[in-house]
Parts: sequence; structure tokens; C-alpha cells
Amino acid sequence: MQRRPTEYALGTMDRSVTNVPTPRSMWEQRFSAEGYLYGTEPNEFLRDSVSMLPTGTALCLAEGEGRNAVFLAGAGFDVHSVDLTEAGVAKTLRLAARRGVEVRAVVGDLADPAAFDIGHDRWDLMVSVFAHMPPRVRRQLHGRVVAGLKPGGVLVLEAYTPDQIGRGTGGPPSAEMTMTLDALREELAGLDFLHAEELERDVVEGVGHTGVGAVVQLIARKPA
Repeated sequence: MQRRPTEYALGTMDRSVTNVPTPRSMWEQRFSAEGYLYGTEPNEFLRDSVSMLPTGTALCLAEGEGRNAVFLAGAGFDVHSVDLTEAGVAKTLRLAARRGVEVRAVVGDLADPAAFDIGHDRWDLMVSVFAHMPPRVRRQLHGRVVAGLKPGGVLVLEAYTPDQIGRGTGGPPSAEMTMTLDALREELAGLDFLHAEELERDVVEGVGHTGVGAVVQLIARKPA
């Protein structure tokens, strides 16, 4: 589930087309390469927001290679993470060991609720950083996020908006897999938005994200 961040391309693909990689195989290949595609430092928005967040149990969605999960563990959170790939989880665990922290990282497909159960009223914090996926999957996942937060729990999210398409600085290949603030207000109904903004900013996160990006950022809390 940092594409997560990582940006994800989950969903149904036409298996009749030969030599087209599945989302899982594509990300396995990318994360199996030497080095960290999005670097080892946390997402800037998450880093700058951490002092505002409730401590406790955190879940990083589509976490990729672990940079945000490891950062939160170092900040005192009890961190769990989920990613689609074995390679991403392996890198998360290696980075955690190198930093001397613990992250409970697992492989799971966020497109399938049976494959990874977020639960109900379970998490003090959830983090979704560049976790791009098809609209149907995203809407379903965001409903599970709302249910999974404890009362008073907080979601931190950053994603690319449709204005990112064509910039060549990272992000998903199609506008439908980006996010807008208006759509997020609908998909995350039940949360109070404490901070919500669409903006342009320099996104410098490894070789995968580098350059000016069009993003949406939000911090939203489940009413106590």
C-alpha cells in the first residue's frame, strides 16, 4: 500500500495482451533494483506534519520500500505497513534494521479486502503517500480507511492531481489514477478535513519523483 507509495497501478488488466506486466510484476521489478527508487528519507509533507499527529499505532498504505514507515517508527509510532510486493517489504525491513527500528511490514493487495483487512476502529494514524490506483479500487479503499481509523484517528495523504500528467516528474500514467480534493471529500466522507490543499511543489524523492509536481495534500481526522 510511499506508492504507494509509492504510486500504485492496481486493478484489472487485459490478460489477453501478451507481454504486458501485471501491476505486481511491474513493481516487483522496480523495487528489486539496487537502491531505493523513491529514496530512504520520508515524504516531505509527512515529515513536516508529524508533530500534529496522534501517537500510537500507524498503518502505511502502499508503502513501497519503507521510507515513511521507518521514519514514523523512529518518531515513536508502532508502525505497520503493507505493500503489494515482496521486494518492497524486504527493503522496508532492511531499512528498518539499518535505522535500528521495528516496522511490521507485510505483503498485501489493497485491491482485495480479503487479502488485507484494515479492520475497524483500529488505527491512530494512516498514511497514504502517492498511493495511486484505479478509481474503483481507490474509492473502496478509502471507505475502508474511514472505517479503520479509531475515533480521533488521523489520515495523512499526498497524491498527484490530474495537472501532473505530462510533466515527466513522476506519478501515474493516466489522469483517472490521480486524485482531486473534491473527489477525496466524497471518498473520505465521515472524516473532518483539518488541512486540505491542491498546490505545486518541488517533489524530490529519489529518482522516481524529481521535479515540480502538482499535488493534493490533506490531514483528516475521524470524529471522536
